[in-house]
Amino acid sequence: MVVFDKPKSLADVPLHYCPGCTHGIIHRLVAEAIDELGIEGKTIGVAPVGCSVLAYNYFTCDMVEAAHGRAPAVATGLKRSDPDNHIVFTYQGDGDLASIGMAETVHAAARNENITIIFVNNAIYGMTGGQMAPTSLPGQVTQTSPYGRDTSHCGFPVKVSEMLSQLDGAGYIERVAVNNVKNVRNAKKAIKKAFQNQIDKKGFSLIEVISTCPTNWGMTPEKALEWVEEKMIPYYPLGVYKDRDADNKAE
Repeated sequence: MVVFDKPKSLADVPLHYCPGCTHGIIHRLVAEAIDELGIEGKTIGVAPVGCSVLAYNYFTCDMVEAAHGRAPAVATGLKRSDPDNHIVFTYQGDGDLASIGMAETVHAAARNENITIIFVNNAIYGMTGGQMAPTSLPGQVTQTSPYGRDTSHCGFPVKVSEMLSQLDGAGYIERVAVNNVKNVRNAKKAIKKAFQNQIDKKGFSLIEVISTCPTNWGMTPEKALEWVEEKMIPYYPLGVYKDRDADNKAE
């Protein structure tokens, strides 16, 4: 009996991510959603700069590399070029999406572009060595905040899901995590729904996934998962921040 089978939309190659990094889990969930919806042949992924820069090696659908932060702009062009036949998603980290790419993200949401964004929030710049990110927690120690993030000097973390939920154009915004089995299952449902929304032409969807970075957090993989539960989730509560379709049904 086959208990688990590798998703067909996930390439059979080793991942470059550090041990304990949860990018691999998120990749699998995206690939499973693509498989289950039967959209591999029409899906285009956009990988920008960051830890996900090599994502094109891991998905079997068409992939496009984007400049740092520009994935939503590239995704907009791809989707608008053939809106009825392209399913387009971006796969972005917090340093990419919430810093240099914030403008592209906000305006894509404001325009209600019919794309799907997978936003991986591990509260740090991973690829470049662990600098403080826009999402780093107050007091969090990083390479550029060795005494902890000082909000009086550096300001407060950007809560992307809460912010985008205030835009009229944004259709579906949900924050999930992948630190335990229950949360992984919920993350899978959210990611699949975000793709289904695009298929149904319901507009902009963003799934924020709370993730780990054991290497740059200076923790073991086990401790990193505990830190997500104890520190990250209390500051970044999980849940649906906007679902226009559900709101309309309620009315």
